This record gives sequence, structure tokens and C-alpha cells, in this order.
Amino acid sequence: MAKKLRVGILFGGRSGEHTVSLLSAASVMAAMDKNRYEIIPVGITEEGQWLAGGDPLRCLKKKEIPGDCCFTSLVTDPISPGLIFLSKEGQNREFIPLDAVFPVLHGTYGEDGTIQGLLELANLPYVGAGVLSSAVGMDKVFMKVLFSYHGLPVGEFISFKSFQWSRDRKPIIKMIEEKLGYPCFIKPANLGSSVGISKASDHGSLLQGIEDAFNYDHKVIVEAFIKGREIECSVLGHNEPISSVPGEIIPGADFYDYNAKYLDESSRLIIPAPLDQEAEEKIKQYAVLAFQAVECSGLGRVDFFYDEKEEKIFVNEINTIPGFTSISMYPKLWEKSGIPYGKLIDRLIEVALEKHEEKSRLKFNS
Repeated sequence: MAKKLRVGILFGGRSGEHTVSLLSAASVMAAMDKNRYEIIPVGITEEGQWLAGGDPLRCLKKKEIPGDCCFTSLVTDPISPGLIFLSKEGQNREFIPLDAVFPVLHGTYGEDGTIQGLLELANLPYVGAGVLSSAVGMDKVFMKVLFSYHGLPVGEFISFKSFQWSRDRKPIIKMIEEKLGYPCFIKPANLGSSVGISKASDHGSLLQGIEDAFNYDHKVIVEAFIKGREIECSVLGHNEPISSVPGEIIPGADFYDYNAKYLDESSRLIIPAPLDQEAEEKIKQYAVLAFQAVECSGLGRVDFFYDEKEEKIFVNEINTIPGFTSISMYPKLWEKSGIPYGKLIDRLIEVALEKHEEKSRLKFNS
């Protein structure tokens, strides 16, 4: 019998999307082939402490620190990377080498290039985008700039930082109202899962939305409202990525916010999206181009607005670690495209190993 691949599953984290990460990780671990993988769950608390051993998923859900788990730390030794289990007193207890890592971390300190940099230092294969593409894919402003550079259509937007807001509030509001108008959407520039997002229909809700968004990030982006259908497309691969069939979201609320994504079952996902062949092919093409524009790898979900009347498609954003829950769009789109959940996880880990092998052929000294 072939040796099992020991895969560390990272979840939780110091992020506004901590709870979403727990949901995604539970789904991923339940679907992994136990005959093929030895699963090492690693939970990261909201304070950033790493837990392993026992049931870190349960520990994080119940906020039992460490509960029946141990504190652990990643050994960033490129020759022999792995986890060191620690006692409560901080003494080493056990070393567990890892073959690969699957970060199921959404948002800050997980999807923004930070954990990817740590895994690069450890010389560990890992699922998903690298440092640069993770950072760019996390920042909605730089992401849109790159999309525009590569000729992809994006909507109008304005961004600003907290120090600018405190100093130049009135001219910023004036610029938003003149350039974007109402309604418009306010978002933290570096967050996902619709956390901190609001829709402003007047001056008062715009002010409130901006203040709320600054609770999650020091930079805020305000986007013009685009009247259109919400279409999403999944992308998979590395050097030659492929796209899934597109799907459509019919939000149960005013827009597809956090509750609509993870809690409220009134939102509907239509897969495949009812599109004419030309629109479908263009969306699939744009999805791959957006994936390549930020030099993504492994997985990505690209979100669109489609104005059917004007026959216009706008690329909204790419998510480099999209939701992986049982109701998440990314795996559902691949299931309808012929790749079931378990096989999708297999392919993502294969891509991670291929990418690592490709990089290992590079020279790091003269």
C-alpha cells in the first residue's frame, strides 16, 4: 500500500472570516480520501495561536484554548519542515513532518500572502496562490488596477485610507457622490465573504458604511452600482488553468452579503447559469484571464456582473481561497462541470505538488 500523504489543514485565523474558515475546513476534511491522506488539522485562534492534536476544530468552535489540543508551531526548516507540538510551558513534545499544506484560511493572515510566505520559507508544497498573487488578489484596489491593465472590464471605483478619511472627509464624499452616485457599495479593501460590506443609498448610509468598513481595514473601496446579474466562475490549475461552467446567484437579500452566503438559505444558486453561448464563453474566457492577470495558482473564483440588456460583462473580483463549504459556489460549479468535491481536493493537492516541483528546479545561488 502506498504511503499516505501527510497534509496539514490550516483553518481559523486572525480574520473577520474566522467562522467561515471553520465551516470550509470541516467540509474539506470530511471529503478528503482517508486512504490517500493522513490529515493533520491545525487550528489558528482569533489571537493567532496555533493548535493541533486532539480536535482543534472543536476547540476553536467552543473557544477552548487549548482544550484537548496542544499549542504547536511550524518549523520553517526547508530540509525537514513540519510541526512542533508544545506543552503548556512551551517545551517541545513531538515533531510531525508534513508533506503538504492546505490553507483553508479566508481573509487577513491567510489569503493575503502572509501564510504563503511562511510556507515558502518552510519549503512546503501548499494549495493555492503564491505570495504575490495572494496579496494582490486580497487587495481589491490593486486587483482592479491589474485587471484594467490586462484589458478586463471593471466598474468605476474610488479608494482611500483611514488617515485620508479623517483629514479630507468632505472632498472624498463629494468625489464619491459626483463620480459614482447612489446607490454605491462600500467595502474593506482587504477582506472577503462580504464581511464589512454595505450598500449606500444616501449621504447618511454612505457615512455609516465607510465608518463600518474602517473597522475591518485601513483602506476602503467604494464601487459604483452596476445593474446586472451576479455570475461566478471557478478556475482550477496552474500554467494552463481551466474554467468551470458559470453559475448565477439570486440573492435572498438586497445583495449577496455575509448572511446570504453562509446563513440564509433563501438565496438561490443556479448552475449552470442561463446564459447564451456567446456570453457564457466570454465569461469563462474572462475568468481565466483574471486568474492569470494576478498570476494565481490552484484555485480561484471570479465574480462578475452581467448587464444582459446592454450585453456588458464586468469583472468584479477574484477570490484566491474561495469558500469551500457544502453550499459554496466554487466546489458546486466544479461538481456541475464533472469534478466532484473529493476529486477536486485531490486535483488541488496535485497542483500544489506540481507547482512546488517546478519551483524546486530553480537555482537559489550562483
